[in-house]
Amino acid sequence: MNIQKKLDVLIKQGYILENAPMGNYTTFRAGGCADLLVVPGSEAELAACIALLADEGLHFMVMGNGSNVLVRDGGYRGIILRLSDCCDTIRGEGPAFEAGAACSLAEVARYVQARGYTGFEFASGIPGSIGGAAFMNAGAYGGEMKNVIRKVSLLRRDGRGSYQLNIEEMDYGYRHSVLYESGDIVTSVSLHLEEGNREAIADRMRELAQRRNEKQPISYPSAGSFFKRPQGYYAGKLIEDAGLKGLTVGGAQVSPLHAGFIINKGGATASDIEKLMHLVQALVLEHSGVMLEPEVRIIGEAPWL
Repeated sequence: MNIQKKLDVLIKQGYILENAPMGNYTTFRAGGCADLLVVPGSEAELAACIALLADEGLHFMVMGNGSNVLVRDGGYRGIILRLSDCCDTIRGEGPAFEAGAACSLAEVARYVQARGYTGFEFASGIPGSIGGAAFMNAGAYGGEMKNVIRKVSLLRRDGRGSYQLNIEEMDYGYRHSVLYESGDIVTSVSLHLEEGNREAIADRMRELAQRRNEKQPISYPSAGSFFKRPQGYYAGKLIEDAGLKGLTVGGAQVSPLHAGFIINKGGATASDIEKLMHLVQALVLEHSGVMLEPEVRIIGEAPWL
């Protein structure tokens, strides 16, 4: 029995796609195909699939809404598990809330605002899921996930067993958590927020949305800020100072609006985006002596290798 048939036995509520074009499932709207895209319909199906894939020794990764992933044009020779149909429930009336890993940050922000709780406004415009945000300690406008998380529920990388880590055990740093080493999978995130004024919270969310709309290229596909912030610098400022705003490779471009963004100007391939990344890294290093590191996770096979 091949692996797809074995997965078919496990997937009752979700679905499986063969040769799935990952440009349809990532915010860059570019990239190659995954051998299999599996969308579990429940947390139990997710755990069963992971246990099977681990037993078979097969390459797999778990993905939220694809906001921080680029799949190379050569494709991903393995299985991608997408959480869109499971781990997608928000619970709580405050001050404690629990959000499934697949919930978008915007969705969680609206939920807690409607109940009059503050502290999550910074995340309301970050493109991504709360699971991915907890994994990498996402942040914006002076806020970080580590400031609002109480604990994180996890599924072990082999699918056998679940557990929780509190905020201290997550070992949060800048765009880092203990999960980078363990590889375990976020299934839900528990938040603890402060009571506030609904209208004031909504005003703050609108203010941040306006700032984002004015300063970020939200009308083009991208993965948000492409590079990590180097210690003592800002990536966008280094790129702008090197004169690279508008730099283009194929359909990929350093945004003329915000140099920290690489955008899909139209018809960009994953290779265009990755080649532009390398070019920006080389030119910034030459200009300032700083080597930029991508925040975006790049996976799969490069067709030129």
